[in-house]
Amino acid sequence: EIVAVLSALIFQENSKNDDDPLSSAELPERLRDTCEKMKLIAIHLGKLQKEHGLEVDPKDYCENSMKFGLVHVVYEWALGIPFSNICALTMVQEGSIVRCITRLDELCREIRNCTRVVGNPTLYRKMEAASVAIKRDIVFASSLYVS
Repeated sequence: EIVAVLSALIFQENSKNDDDPLSSAELPERLRDTCEKMKLIAIHLGKLQKEHGLEVDPKDYCENSMKFGLVHVVYEWALGIPFSNICALTMVQEGSIVRCITRLDELCREIRNCTRVVGNPTLYRKMEAASVAIKRDIVFASSLYVS
């Protein structure tokens, strides 16, 4: 669930369909609630920026800072669903999905490094488990373009 939520901070594309990606009945209620809390925090941050003199619309700030289009896709990927099946869940191109998941693994590594510094072994283990859950199959296969 943690990588699914973090995908909202990584993914940058606007949804190509009008469906709310968080309305899927297949998403656990806890995951939907967490995403809603993230939206409220982003709106609050937008309000704070506005109060301190920045010309920011809190709702626009929320919409521009987080994109929830791959939350369901990343959640299913972390559960072990094959890549071909998760591609069927969204209109987002395969390359964008791979890029998001790769960047999520980098973010997990950065968070693990931070948790080591601040001394939070519980979060370290959770981020390590999240990284292991997404680091598999075609998404992390060696690329001919990168080699």
